Amino acid sequence: MMAITAAMVKELRDMTGAGMMDAKKALVETDGNIDKAVDLLREKGLAAAAKKAGRIAAEGVVQSYIHAGGRIGVLVEVNCETDFVAGTPEFQDFARDIAMQIAAANPTCVRREEVDPAAIEHERQVLREQAINEGKPEKIVERMVEGRLEKYYKEVCLLDQPYIKDPDVTISDLVKGKIAKIGENISIRRFVRYQLGEGIEKKADNFVEEVMAAVK
Repeated sequence: MMAITAAMVKELRDMTGAGMMDAKKALVETDGNIDKAVDLLREKGLAAAAKKAGRIAAEGVVQSYIHAGGRIGVLVEVNCETDFVAGTPEFQDFARDIAMQIAAANPTCVRREEVDPAAIEHERQVLREQAINEGKPEKIVERMVEGRLEKYYKEVCLLDQPYIKDPDVTISDLVKGKIAKIGENISIRRFVRYQLGEGIEKKADNFVEEVMAAVK
């Protein structure tokens, strides 16, 4: 079987707009044949997701999730194109899954564009100092910093995070898959997350582990 490289996955994604994991799976199923992989994604409706993503989504729901005992609460606005889709159980369940993701993984924003540039620069400086202190050669420090920044984005950006119910899939891929299945553009617009006693000094409880246990 042909080895599937990152370059092949990128090429297929650029051609179809499909999510990373969908593109990789299509290449695996077609033994690395790009043309066949494109056809396979089109048959599954995944290649069309990128085109749908450009359409206006002004309907949707504000979904809530309260962790057992009321220790963590999340409100998230998930948009779609029509109130009909917004009222379907599938869309409602999807929005709830997103709320649970936020409760468990504690992102600070939806997408990379929303991260404060000052926070990124601060993180870059910290990572650069870490690499230098580890004795890494100057010529590879910047590459290491950019690589570690990707991990930072996965921590703070909801769309970059691994999905708690399937870590092989990112939230961005999950959204694209849902767009393809439902046939409407879907957008996670905003959220707010409350944690009981946040900002007050006290004994720390691992609420994230509790939320993760609740979804298994």
